[in-house]
Amino acid sequence: MDFEITPEQQDLVDSVRAVLERECPTALVRDIIENGSAPRQPWKSARELGWTAIDVPEAQGGLGLGFHALGLVVEQHGCAIAPGPFLATITQFLPLVREVADAGQQDRFVRAAACGEITGALAIDHGRAALHGLGDSLRARRDGNAWVLDGERRYVLDGDRADEIAVAARVDASDGVGLFVVPQEAVKAQRVVELDASRPLAHLRFEGVRVEPSRVLGAPGACAPALGRALEQATVAAALECVGTCQTLLDRTVEHAKTRRQFGHPIGFFQAIQHKCVDMFVQVEKARATAYFAMLAVAEDDARRTLAASMAKAAASDCQRIVCKEGIQIHGGMGYTWESDVHLYVKRAKTLDALFGTGPQHRQRVADLLEI
Repeated sequence: MDFEITPEQQDLVDSVRAVLERECPTALVRDIIENGSAPRQPWKSARELGWTAIDVPEAQGGLGLGFHALGLVVEQHGCAIAPGPFLATITQFLPLVREVADAGQQDRFVRAAACGEITGALAIDHGRAALHGLGDSLRARRDGNAWVLDGERRYVLDGDRADEIAVAARVDASDGVGLFVVPQEAVKAQRVVELDASRPLAHLRFEGVRVEPSRVLGAPGACAPALGRALEQATVAAALECVGTCQTLLDRTVEHAKTRRQFGHPIGFFQAIQHKCVDMFVQVEKARATAYFAMLAVAEDDARRTLAASMAKAAASDCQRIVCKEGIQIHGGMGYTWESDVHLYVKRAKTLDALFGTGPQHRQRVADLLEI
């Protein structure tokens, strides 16, 4: 694997960063949190600039640049704590549909999402996501040529806003995995009081939701490998965004240490603060290197991708824990107050830590895979 970023990829990173810095200031995030306004501009730019199509093959209306390019874009979204449907649609909904969709479904869902014409969400059991498990809270049963879904999925990112929802459910007949695409209006969505109010979460109730054959993905009961591969990609994307968020929090904290003065010196003059900043830097670099390895493993379909995805999520979890704690403390405790922007990054990082399995869950997954 080549970890070096090519000049073309660096140009992509620079352009994404410039756009997000212009269009996603923290004032926008605050407006969404305070007033519940919809973040239209970031998604509009993502469509117009082709970010939504980066990891989609050209035959399906995409750019065919691969997951390694998409991962770099996702990291920049984390740096800007960008709101909007990009993460849920492009790194969660789209990978699952692409894994098993037939030709008609590719045109209907994949091409539409790649063009930014529809938004999507992924309804899974986050408590079992590290093990690629389903749980028993949502089941699917056959009804003629169609399927019927009964149960619930909790903490679905953009679950009350997305146009389409990709659903993983347990199939009653075979106790296997069934994958379906359900229109959002077919489910009952209840908005959750989130830690990060700029990133909407919802509980979804499926009460006899009938799924016609055209919306059934693959062969119900035999979709476990496809679900696992899609969850690996979504997990790595969450880790990359978390790394980006922690990087900006580190940058802001170091800048504060350079300008905040106590006892006649910038607080960064004192060794205790320097040690904290170094600890934060080491955690960010470790998490980035691990996430990049996982990003490349997924992009190249390396046999180590399952292990690498869990390693990346565990490293990102460790990173956010140290960076958030030290970032708040170096800001003198004011980092958790509403007036400071620090809490916006802390809340985003904590939310990302909970998606697709926590750090301890993925660390256990690594131990199981290595048989230790």
